Amino acid sequence: MITDNGRSEDPARPVQLWFCTNDDLPADQAALLAGHWFDEEEKQTAQAFLFERDRRQYLVAHTLVRRVLALETGLAEDELHFWRSSRGRPFLRVPPGGLLRGGRQLDFNLSHASGCNLIGVTRANTIGVDVERLDRDPRSFHTILQTFATRERHWVAEAATGAARDRRTMRLWTLKEAYAKARGLGLGLPFDTFSFTLADDRGVLGFDPPADDRYGQWTFIELEPAPDVLAAVVIQTAPFTDPVMHLHRGFPWARAAPHRIPLPAPPAVALPAASW
Repeated sequence: MITDNGRSEDPARPVQLWFCTNDDLPADQAALLAGHWFDEEEKQTAQAFLFERDRRQYLVAHTLVRRVLALETGLAEDELHFWRSSRGRPFLRVPPGGLLRGGRQLDFNLSHASGCNLIGVTRANTIGVDVERLDRDPRSFHTILQTFATRERHWVAEAATGAARDRRTMRLWTLKEAYAKARGLGLGLPFDTFSFTLADDRGVLGFDPPADDRYGQWTFIELEPAPDVLAAVVIQTAPFTDPVMHLHRGFPWARAAPHRIPLPAPPAVALPAASW
């Protein structure tokens, strides 16, 4: 979230990323922390789930958010307050006196899927993250594929049927989800209005943004934080003086030494054809 003059007070601060599975936080501990940290809206949401697995996913994901942001800001977990955009994207509400650490600017994004949780935090611009499992209902891959741009569908079809094709599908899906979330648009952004050109193994070679992207410069990172788990991170490009991302694993009771990941250069961006 950009506040005041819209500039980061600490552009050298690395992007922080936390990957945590539901198994990293026992169910009784998640419920106990939620009882102390959650606001009334979060408590009501947690109670509304019909299935215990969904409630546990919500408890772990949202206790993770509060714990990570407490480490980042120096504020207590139960003192964090949030607001949502008209499209439902959450933002941290900055207290009148500012954050205790790192100035007034902070943007975060959360993703969770089937027991995996991912949160990204940046002090420079905006961030979007997505995490997905590959071991999912095979029928979902076909449904996802139909949302892509034509040339992306052709690229996926070039891979052998099965695991290779599924992996290409989910690589594109996580990148598209993370980009849409960084834009604050979510599924309101049609996924066939923009496209990626990907390396066969990992990495974004090119990006054709949607027509309404006036900025058009983004840093894209692909990760596999656990076997059969794919993740994508999208950051609005800035002149990072410390161009690394710190990946932390497990529930962050304390700051363990992170894995340092260099941020790649922004990919080539397709420019619109000149009109005469």
